[in-house]
Amino acid sequence: MNLLHTLIFGIVEGITEFLPISSTGHLILTAHTLNIKHTEFLKSFEIAIQLGAILAVVVLYRKTLINRWGIWKRILVAFLPTVCIGAVLYKLIKKFLLGNDAVVLWSLFIGGILLIVFEFFYREKADARDSIDSISYKQSFCIGLFQSLAIIPGVSRAAATIIGGLSLGLRRKTIVEFSFLLAIPTMLAATAFDLVLSASAFNTHQFFLLCTGFFVSFAVAAVTIKFLLRFIKRHNFILFGIYRICIAILFWFLLK
Repeated sequence: MNLLHTLIFGIVEGITEFLPISSTGHLILTAHTLNIKHTEFLKSFEIAIQLGAILAVVVLYRKTLINRWGIWKRILVAFLPTVCIGAVLYKLIKKFLLGNDAVVLWSLFIGGILLIVFEFFYREKADARDSIDSISYKQSFCIGLFQSLAIIPGVSRAAATIIGGLSLGLRRKTIVEFSFLLAIPTMLAATAFDLVLSASAFNTHQFFLLCTGFFVSFAVAAVTIKFLLRFIKRHNFILFGIYRICIAILFWFLLK
């Protein structure tokens, strides 16, 4: 794995982390396209560079995070299901799911269909909650359960939390922003947990690649977040569902 590969991975991560199309799935497919073997380092790299994208949220929402402490309670409640399930299934996920092309493609394909079907039938209620502060702790916990589905590569953390939030009666902008913020403890914990277990095996060059991917994903993610907030003002997520199906079919042919 070289510097060019690192830049490509950082760009892919920055674009896909907050869109409902699965960043992990795209990173796995990117590795296959670049013909890079899915080593233990690459698996850790894919987890760590997501933290760069999360830093973009911290920077863009710094005032919200500092001035509205009640939001942190809801974020932490939503975070609990994911951290518990992720900790229990960590070895299974990293050994059998990360790097598994078939799992990614099926998740992208089925997720795309579900996203389209959901949007076709979904109608926002007049009394939908229009601010993060109005989200109840019960709703927060349920959103966390939806997020935990994203331990399966290709499912998409963003898609799972957004669909979950819409189903629970939140306005689209509200759940999208909550999904951004919920990513902070989720990806921080995932990265820290993995690095504690794996960092001793990395050399200086590999740490350099990790840092480079981190900063690239940060810059690209900042642009993507702003794009998504503008996009949802006029559009639903059907286009992303179609994209998921198309990319899954394309790679099915390429992987044969």
